[in-house]
Amino acid sequence: MEIKNWYVIGIMSGTSLDGVDLAYVKISRNSGYDFELLQTESLEYSELWKNKLQGAFTISGEKLTELDAEYGIFLADQVRKFIAKRNIKKVDFLASHGHTIFHDPQKNYTLQIGSGAHLAARSGYKVICDFRVQDVALGGQGAPLVPIGDKLLFGTYDFCLNIGGFANISFDLGSERIAYDICPANIVLNHYTRSRGLDYDDKGQVASQGQINKGLLDELNNLEFYLQQRPKSLGYEFVEEMILPIIENYGLSFKDILRTYNEHIALQIANEIDSKSKILNKDNSTVLITGGGAYNDFMIRRISELSKAEIKLPSNQLIEFKEALIFALLGVLKEQEEINCLKSVTGACMDHSSGVVYGSKLK
Repeated sequence: MEIKNWYVIGIMSGTSLDGVDLAYVKISRNSGYDFELLQTESLEYSELWKNKLQGAFTISGEKLTELDAEYGIFLADQVRKFIAKRNIKKVDFLASHGHTIFHDPQKNYTLQIGSGAHLAARSGYKVICDFRVQDVALGGQGAPLVPIGDKLLFGTYDFCLNIGGFANISFDLGSERIAYDICPANIVLNHYTRSRGLDYDDKGQVASQGQINKGLLDELNNLEFYLQQRPKSLGYEFVEEMILPIIENYGLSFKDILRTYNEHIALQIANEIDSKSKILNKDNSTVLITGGGAYNDFMIRRISELSKAEIKLPSNQLIEFKEALIFALLGVLKEQEEINCLKSVTGACMDHSSGVVYGSKLK
């Protein structure tokens, strides 16, 4: 097979509001797919943008439509600055995740803002985006989408675990790729750190000084979501309606909240890894961990202590930009109309090639 290369900028904004990740990548296809992370940058949100995105959950339809366009223009400006600063010469297209505002597939909807039309028009590049909507329309969860990239690019690991706003896992079970959200993660921890003027709990230092509240830990661990069978995914609605009210009922100190919730995350992750390792007959499973939670040394230590698996932490660049990289791959697959969304992962009625293309003839 002739080797083919694509040069793509993947754009990722996570629910934890850490910022926008930009990854300029080279995706190559020969007998399989390979990648090079050529240039990367993580852009922190200003307080203004943090407030806009955090508050988007509650604003009117008209204001949300306006924000969708405004955010698409914002992303385009960041991409243009990135290209100029890094002196990037060749870009085939942009692949944008957008920023999730609503996600409730049980009610047949999901919404990621960052208008692809405005992003394409303002940047001057073709844009592939809206990767989740078609899957929900086909009866799926619309999430997680990263597992196809885990399979094609990181298939040597038994499990791929991402700890971002939510923790999710993917792995091969027989001939199928399986994936699902495990639990809310940084989206809860950062809610409390930001209330104290901290963007996050650096390395889990604050959490390590707290005490576990057994009543809160047990109540969290007994939530019905953890008994549900896959496919399953989580959105901010679950955090707002279920997690935060439970935590608030206990009136704990800041340190004890972080300590208890870190333990909750670690327990849920370790239980998933070890229970699935048994099904796979794996005694020494390997787990690739990426996402912002990989920098939470305290949480990673607790996962290692609670699980029998071997934890693998890659380079900082891959920890931070794996999702942006994989959305670039999703764009490459969509451009060829190859499958980039797996029914075994999302529960859709069929495997499919998801995404919407804007601006292909603007240049």
